[in-house]
Amino acid sequence: MASVPSSLLTTAGLIGGYSVARTTGNRQLGGAVLAACGAAAFASWRRSAGLPAAAALSTVYTGAFGLSHPMAKKLGAWPAVLTVTAATGAAAHLVADRRRRP
Repeated sequence: MASVPSSLLTTAGLIGGYSVARTTGNRQLGGAVLAACGAAAFASWRRSAGLPAAAALSTVYTGAFGLSHPMAKKLGAWPAVLTVTAATGAAAHLVADRRRRP
C-alpha cells in the first residue's frame, strides 16, 4: 500500500474535521476526524523526517486549528479554514513530504 502524503492528511483533518462538525452539528465528531488525521500525519512525519520534525509539525497542525477560530471572526469560517489548511499543508510538504520515497 502506498503511503499518503502528510500534506493530504493535514488537509483532510482540517477541512474534513470542520466539514463534519458543521454538517452534523457535532463538534466532537469533527474533532475526532481532526485527531485521527493528525495522528496519521504524525506517524508519517516521524517516519520521513524524525521525531523533532514530527513534534514541530504537530504543533503547527494544532496551532492552525486554534488560529482558525479567531481568523474566522475576521475572514469568515471557510476562508479561515482554507488559509490555515494551505499553510499547514505547505509546511508538511516542505519539512516532510519532500523527503518521502516514492
